[in-house]
Parts: sequence; structure tokens; C-alpha cells
Amino acid sequence: MAEPNQRPQRKMSTAGDGLYKVLGLEKGASQEEIKKAYRKLALRHHPDKNPDNPEAAEKFKEINNANSILNDETKRKVYDEYGSMGLYVAEQFGEESVKYYFLMHKCWFKTLMVVCGIFTCCCCCCFCCFCCGKCKPPGDEEHVYVDPEDLEAQIRAEQDRGEHQPVVVQPHTAAVEKAESDHDQSASNHSDPIFTTTDQ
Repeated sequence: MAEPNQRPQRKMSTAGDGLYKVLGLEKGASQEEIKKAYRKLALRHHPDKNPDNPEAAEKFKEINNANSILNDETKRKVYDEYGSMGLYVAEQFGEESVKYYFLMHKCWFKTLMVVCGIFTCCCCCCFCCFCCGKCKPPGDEEHVYVDPEDLEAQIRAEQDRGEHQPVVVQPHTAAVEKAESDHDQSASNHSDPIFTTTDQ
């Protein structure tokens, strides 16, 4: 629930006349009229002249805000054309982007984009993920069987071609060779029948 001291937040408009109304002017007033109205209202609602009135301080802030926007040529131009919503967009995206923002939010622009997307098949398949299988790029075979003997032959051929080729197979170490020979010995011992002689 809102506190009683807080004022409700104003909705943003595209009319562009609210700041002129704060200063008591019509839209399109000259710089001289804006300065005169600002001085007059600022003196009337200044917090030093109204120390017991918190509404006067809020009104003074509104007057200052209206004056600062209407005295800045670029902000005033944006405000006159697009209203407070235009000022918000200019603050977020930059003053150059305001007209493009409002252009992209017009109904005819959205319709044009949908029609172009339909006629060009999603912009000439730029966003196609090839899920239909019709436009699948060539050579993308997912499961290709390669014989291990062919791979070994290819590795040996690459090794035989030159000494400057990168090493692709690690050399056997003494520990690995010893483990292999121990394994071979134990396998041969288990295959031969064991004869033991006992003393009688």
C-alpha cells in the first residue's frame, strides 16, 4: 500500500503537453514565454517562501524539471514529438534511437515485417535450423563407421611419411612394456599344465 506522502507515479504519454501545463503555457510556447513563466512560478512555489508546505516543494521540483527539459533544444524536440515516453526512450537508448523505436512499434511496420518474413521464408532461410531435412547441408553424416585397422594404417602411413609430423601416438614406456610382459607370462603359465612332484 502506498504511503500517504507519496504521490502516485504518472503514466507516460505521447501527447507532449504536460510540461507546458505545469508552467501554465500552451504547447509550442517560445523560449521567452517559458523563462517568464518559470521565474514567476519558481518564486511563488520556492521552498524558502513556503517552509510549512510540502506540496510547494513538490510543485517547485516539477517546475524545475519542466524548465530544464523545455530549455534543452534536443529534449524539447523529442518531448514535443513523442511526449514523456519519448524522453524515457531517449534516456534508455539515446536520442538518435527514439524515432526508430517508435517506428518499430507502429502497427504497419509490424505487419510489413510479418509479410516479408512469410514471403521470404523467414528471411531467405537465414534462421533455418534444417529441422525439416530438405535443406540439410551435404557431408553431415552423423554415424560413419570407420574400421580400426584402417585408422591404424592411416596413422602408420602418416608416421612413415616424415619425421617432422606431429606425434599422434604416445611411445611405450618401460613400465608399460614390463606390465605387458608380466601379463603375457602369467597368461602362458595358466595355459600350460602344472606338474608338481612330491617327495615320497
